[in-house]
Amino acid sequence: MTAMPMIINALGQLDNPNAPRSADAAAELNQSSEQLTIDARTLADAHASGLTAVNITLGYTLGDLPPYEHTLHELDVWDAIIRDNAADLTKIRTAADLHRAREEGRIGVIYGFQNAVAVGEDTGRVATFADRGVRVVQLTYNQANHIGDGSMAPGNRGLTGFGRNVVEALNEHHLMVDLSHSGERTCLEAAKLSRTPVSINHTGCRALADLPRNKTDEELRLVASRGGFVGIYFMPFLNVSGHATAADVVDHIVHAVNVCGEDHVGIGTDGTITSIDDLDSYRTHLAEHVALRSAAGVGAAGERSDTLPFVLDLRGVDQFRELVRLLEARGYGSERIEKILGRNFADYAERVWAPEVSG
Repeated sequence: MTAMPMIINALGQLDNPNAPRSADAAAELNQSSEQLTIDARTLADAHASGLTAVNITLGYTLGDLPPYEHTLHELDVWDAIIRDNAADLTKIRTAADLHRAREEGRIGVIYGFQNAVAVGEDTGRVATFADRGVRVVQLTYNQANHIGDGSMAPGNRGLTGFGRNVVEALNEHHLMVDLSHSGERTCLEAAKLSRTPVSINHTGCRALADLPRNKTDEELRLVASRGGFVGIYFMPFLNVSGHATAADVVDHIVHAVNVCGEDHVGIGTDGTITSIDDLDSYRTHLAEHVALRSAAGVGAAGERSDTLPFVLDLRGVDQFRELVRLLEARGYGSERIEKILGRNFADYAERVWAPEVSG
């Protein structure tokens, strides 16, 4: 493959984790977008990687901040970040915006949630979020909320009655229903209920690594059969040892393609482009962060003090080029690789996002 195709990261982050502010924030639970460092290196690395667009996490995910108020503030923060870096960043509202970002040489920023708690008891807030440019709403994080059970909720109860109303509201406003982190019943029920295709933007395949954060073949197949999207992450959960490698990433992509078909699989790395430079120092703080998550009840099975939340040999500005090389070595042709790197997400966005909201 001579030129890099459109690359859309279905879940990632723009940040320089080596900057003091970002490094200090890494060990906290109540993380805020104001603690990110989107500096010259962050932007240069994103461009150098070939990234076209990324679904970033903003708003309330976990902790003791007021969910709705914090989320509105985060939207203000990101609007300012994009405004202050307009030469490099552009806000994505439609599938057409994804293609425009590539043509203009800017990085598209997709506003997404990793927990829908900020909806509160008022589905009318979905309209507010949509108007502000949110395009992806993940129903739950690892724990249960008032919408459904997360992957670590022991009851596996599925969607609540209110959760069904939330899915319907997301459909009405043309937002992606993201079932990453959800429990199995929540995923299956939401995929069946939704009038529009749903996604699992960052996950692995449980058939290869039997951990709760990974999805069963039944979940993967159902999402794909209804026109949805599955993104494979670059995370430790791809190997039960907790030490996933680039080969594991490829194995999970191949399995997902075999289950879902090549038109429904992509990538959602759950990480940054800019690498952590001092891994020894990072490891000393990792155990503290994992312990905090465990104590707060928001960790996932497979998280340990020695499990890095990224794939060591698939990171940095060359991560996508290395993935291309590995997929080619597995016999994948250029068209299939282009689909996985970005075209499948763009096509999925076309099926869900309303064109009339652009602007």
